[in-house]
Formats: sequence, structure tokens, C-alpha cells
Amino acid sequence: MSVVGMITEYNPFHNGHLFHLTRAKEITGAQYALCVMSGNFVQRGEPAIVDKWARTRMALAAGVDLVIELPVVYTLQSAEGFARGGISLLDALGVVDFICFGSEAGDIQPLKKIAGMLESQPVEYRALLKDYLKLGLSFADARQRAAFDYFEDKDGHNNPSIHLNSPNNILAIEYIKALMAINSDIYPVTVKRIGAGYDAERLSGPISSATAIRQFLHNGGNLDDTPLNTTLPDFSRDILRTEFEKAKGPVSLKAYDQLVLSIIRRSNPRKLSLLPDVSEGLENKLYGAAFKCGSLDGLLAEAKTKRYAYTRLQRILMNMILGITAREIERFDRQGGPQYIRILGFNKNSLPLLKMIKMRTRLPIITKAAHYKKWGNKALTKMFEKDVLATDIYSLAFQNPKYRTGGRDFTTGVIIKSA
Repeated sequence: MSVVGMITEYNPFHNGHLFHLTRAKEITGAQYALCVMSGNFVQRGEPAIVDKWARTRMALAAGVDLVIELPVVYTLQSAEGFARGGISLLDALGVVDFICFGSEAGDIQPLKKIAGMLESQPVEYRALLKDYLKLGLSFADARQRAAFDYFEDKDGHNNPSIHLNSPNNILAIEYIKALMAINSDIYPVTVKRIGAGYDAERLSGPISSATAIRQFLHNGGNLDDTPLNTTLPDFSRDILRTEFEKAKGPVSLKAYDQLVLSIIRRSNPRKLSLLPDVSEGLENKLYGAAFKCGSLDGLLAEAKTKRYAYTRLQRILMNMILGITAREIERFDRQGGPQYIRILGFNKNSLPLLKMIKMRTRLPIITKAAHYKKWGNKALTKMFEKDVLATDIYSLAFQNPKYRTGGRDFTTGVIIKSA
């Protein structure tokens, strides 16, 4: 039995994802493909366009054999934390032979070279990074420049750091770093991204970016409009249509305008300083902006700086509404990262894979949410309750009040796709 793993969001599942899944199976020759997928919030610091169960149905319809949820405390982190959580789960399954991810580079070697340097943190690199951070650059920009200078001195014209300027390359490097950090036996392979760029905002034919697709739908675009109808597989359009007809989407960040502003206004800078990734007085800026602005867009524009990009600010705010603190994340990391395997759905043909996971995994497997306390693990309980809260908060964004009830994690079962 050979298994390829992927770390995904499918927000929503589009033709680019189908290409990646198909190539992952071809390159590795894997018998099974499984994914660790973000739940109801995604790494950009936004709610997913439709909920985790709808996106699980998309993945299974595409040919994924097993979908596992990435706990929200790892989803709402930087690329490094997101990768660390996803890789930890794939490794803990005990059955994954390969991880396949998309990248602009399309070549694993330069990505491995950069990851090795960033993981080992040589003295020269650390000094360069410190100097660039002192100039007020964001961490991402400072890291890219420090890596360029470091490799320029070592490799000259073969400088691999040019790959640090693309979002999928950055995530790929973090996946490899995370594999190195835990000495995992999982073998990394990459598929070159094709079609539109990761954050392109306009639809551009059969392979458009998820950003463009979401923007089109949030702006009132119809699922049958061209070119949207050419960039989504039929099953994705059908599932989105079902969710939209129930008024369970498209969900957007704007739905949390009043919630975010009310929480900050009832808080204080000291409490805000406890959130993940808050430093350098950002807590004061956020607190002041919440009284000055009447919308989330206004708040983000007021708080944005050279060092705090929109996505970083959005993650901070989503962590805030879920009550996730920096100290909690540190504790979870010390306890080994994700504490459980939450199965969202599987294909009936993958029963041998599930049987093998049950034999080999070092983590509890949760298929029925109501049983999450039975292991007597405080870290597991706290982490899982954040996932439950994430669903409860997410559901408040539905236009149909019928679906805004709490506890949907306890009333929605595992999705099983018949063979």
C-alpha cells in the first residue's frame, strides 16, 4: 500500500486542485490519496466560502480517499505554523509515504536547499535577518533578503532564494522544513503550478485562482456564468449551488464586521497583546482603530503597516474571536502539535487505508465528536473545543437562521462516499 498526502484548503475545489491531485497520484504511483484540510476558517485569516463538510464532499467527489481536519489553532497561523500542524498530522498517521504540494518552482531541489538553511539557521543568516528586521521590513521581506545575501555569498548565480518570493514556494519550503524538524520519513514531491497566480483577482480561463473565484462569487457572480463555469469541476459547482440555495454561503469576512469591532471595543490593549503574532504596539493600534472605524475593512486599512500585511492582521482577528492566545499555541506545540485525527469524510473504497491508520497511528481518531472527552487528554479537549467554537462562530455568518444553531460538529456525521 502506498499513500500520498496533501495539505489543502479547497476554498473552493477548482480545476487547479484537480490537476494537482491527478499529478500527485501519477508522480508517486500512490494507491491512496488523503488530505489534511482546513476546517471552517482558512490560513488567510478568513472564513471558508462554504463549510468544511461541503468542501469535504468536493474532495471526495474529486477522488481524495480520506479527508482529515487541520485543527483551527494551526490553520490560523503563519505559513510556518500551518505547515507544522499539517505535517505533524500526516506523520502521525503512520501510513503516508509521500507529500505532494504545488509550487511555482516545480523543482524540489532548490526548495530543499532553502529549507535546510532555514531549519539550521546559520550564524551569518541570523545576523543578516536581524539587520533587515531593524530596517522595519516585514518578516517575510527581511527573510527573503537575508536568504538572498546568504546564498549570493555561497552560490552566486545559482542563488535559490529567488524562490522565496512566491506564496506556494514559501509554503512548500515550510512543509520541507517541518519534515526536517521531526525527522519524518515522508518523501516530498512537488507539482509545478499552472494557470493563474495564487492571488490573481480576475478569472482567467480553465485554471483560475481560488481568490478570483471567491471574489467573483462574493460580488454576486452566478455559478453558470462564463468563465466561472469553465474553472470549476461540475461536482464543485453542484455542491456550491446546493449550499447557496440553502443560504449557507458564500460566507465572507464582512459577516464578522460587528463581532470583531465589538470584541475589540470591549477589550483593552493588554488583552489584545496576548493574541498570536501581536507585537511592537500593534495592540494599541488595533484598539484605537476599533473606535475610529465602523467596518472591518476600515479597521484593517487603519492597522496595516509595512510589517503587518492584511492576511496577518486577519489571522490575528480570527484568533481573537475564537479566544486563541499565543500562550495556548506555545503549549500545544510543547505537547507535540495536533492531538487527534478528526475524520471529516472518506471513500468506501479506502476502508483498507482506514484499517491501516488505526493500526499505526499514535493519535486518537475522532469520528464521533461527542466522544472527544473520553481520552482524558486536557490538550486534546481544549484543542477540539476550539474547532467546535470555530464552527459555531462560522455558522453565524449564514443568511439562513435555520443553520445558525450551535453544536453542528455534534449533529453532522462523517461523510462517506459510496464506491
